[in-house]
Amino acid sequence: MTASYETIRTRLDGNVLSATFHAPPMNLIGPEVVRDLVGLLEELSQPTAPRVVIFDSADADFFFPHVDMTKVPQYTAEAAKAGGPGDASLGMLFRKLSQLPAVTIAKLRGRARGAGSEFLLACDMRFASRENAILGQPEVGIGTPPGAGAIQHLTRLLGRGRALEAVLTSSDFDADLAERYGWINRAVPDAELDDFVAGIAARMGGFPRDALIAAKSAINAISLPAPAEVRADAALFQQLVRGEEVQQRTAELFEQGFQTRGATELRLGDTLGDLKAGG
Repeated sequence: MTASYETIRTRLDGNVLSATFHAPPMNLIGPEVVRDLVGLLEELSQPTAPRVVIFDSADADFFFPHVDMTKVPQYTAEAAKAGGPGDASLGMLFRKLSQLPAVTIAKLRGRARGAGSEFLLACDMRFASRENAILGQPEVGIGTPPGAGAIQHLTRLLGRGRALEAVLTSSDFDADLAERYGWINRAVPDAELDDFVAGIAARMGGFPRDALIAAKSAINAISLPAPAEVRADAALFQQLVRGEEVQQRTAELFEQGFQTRGATELRLGDTLGDLKAGG
């Protein structure tokens, strides 16, 4: 690895790369994060890239809380650089993450909601702190379906009924419930999480690269959504996120402290349930 990034700290240990997101004040997915992610994924697409990548966050409270709702056009323009104007979406960027010739592991502490959850879903494996991990898809509570992969991945992982519950309620899920539903691979006691993930990564990092990537590619062929499905979800999100209803509901959230480190973000699933009914 040769590049340095504004919002991602990287550390290489043999065949395992650790990539830690650090985008103060709260790791919102904005243009800077997307720009760095586009660059990192390009590096990881090379034949000499590490065999295993661990993604985590420097912020114990927020992995990725969601996108920066004030900068949707800007981060979308950055995402387009990964695939061209026809693929100007986080969904297609995250699909590129799923197809990397490397094994990707998400190590979750804190909150991963919206596109933050969708980033995790695009990784090959997800392990979460039992005491300090929250997942959620708040988009419907704001006024639009998820647009970066949640509908595709959660339906495949959770089944129809549980995917509908996760998406339509916009509720927060703790690590134990997320594990039971299949949203994550395992919930691990926080004190054991680092060693647990490091052990799995080191084990796979010692295996032949060709075997790892061939097996991953075969599973991807069965389980990943087609590009057309990802593009359709992204187009619907980008259409509705500009609508009056979303603008009204996000304005109400901003009045309550949305996109700050206060109670509104910490308990977003509850906050959405308290908003006045939409039309």
